[in-house]
Amino acid sequence: MLTLTENATTLVKSLTTQAVDSPEGGLRISSPEPNATTFAVAVAPAPQADDQVIIEGDARVFVEENASAALDDKVLDAQLDEQGAVHFQLGLQA
Repeated sequence: MLTLTENATTLVKSLTTQAVDSPEGGLRISSPEPNATTFAVAVAPAPQADDQVIIEGDARVFVEENASAALDDKVLDAQLDEQGAVHFQLGLQA
């Protein structure tokens, strides 16, 4: 299952709190097809029916079914750049 670093947990919670006024909100990761290597990331008010829901601290991440297999052994990290934009990176779990 996808895991989150401490930075990713903090930034995901911050993004969802700012964009969605719902405790069910989270960051949704999706893919156009199974085993794809590119992913779309968006804030969502709630998970969709087939999403895998990952909860780390107060952060919620929804992984769409197509993306789930590709992200199963990954860790999500996030950083803020100098302009305040969030950049996500994927790595392999230890």
